[in-house]
Amino acid sequence: MNVNRAIDQISEIHEHLARAELYRGYRSAPVAISGIVGILAALFQSHLAGESAQDFVRYWLLVGPLAAMTSMGEIAYHYLRNPNASARKKTRTVIWQFFPCLLAGFAVTVIFYRMGDSTISLLPGTWALLFALGIFSSRPYLPRMIGFVAMAYLVGGSVLLTMAIEGTSLSPWGMGIVFGGGQLLSAIILYWNLER
Repeated sequence: MNVNRAIDQISEIHEHLARAELYRGYRSAPVAISGIVGILAALFQSHLAGESAQDFVRYWLLVGPLAAMTSMGEIAYHYLRNPNASARKKTRTVIWQFFPCLLAGFAVTVIFYRMGDSTISLLPGTWALLFALGIFSSRPYLPRMIGFVAMAYLVGGSVLLTMAIEGTSLSPWGMGIVFGGGQLLSAIILYWNLER
């Protein structure tokens, strides 16, 4: 038997087994905190951000990374402290599964922002749809019920796009409910399936 072929087969088996086991790096508490950050941001948007569409984008471009840092901080901490190469590889895999949606969200934001107010109103719905795709792409490594969260973001994004037609998509509560609520639902599912 060819040694290289045997090594390739062992590697394939290892990858298959890694896909079959759940990733336990996402924890319910930090994810819930990120949801609370989203809801609080919606609550205070009218006090902290200006009235223009560009102000809306700048405000949520500050809130989004803040919420992400609360969610990802624990993952980064455990990744850096974990000597287990397999667990670290799993973390990288799950993060890279989700990363393209974030990159696409950033690109769309830059383009829509430069195009002006008429396209900025499409951003909240587009962000939610891209986030849904990121969750769907990470789903093989997460509890099966996380698919409901992805569907919630998909429905929420569709509603926000419909609101863009009516000119109401930049309402703070559109973002607060979809993203804050989505993160809280994620936290409940993570707790129920991984931590209790």
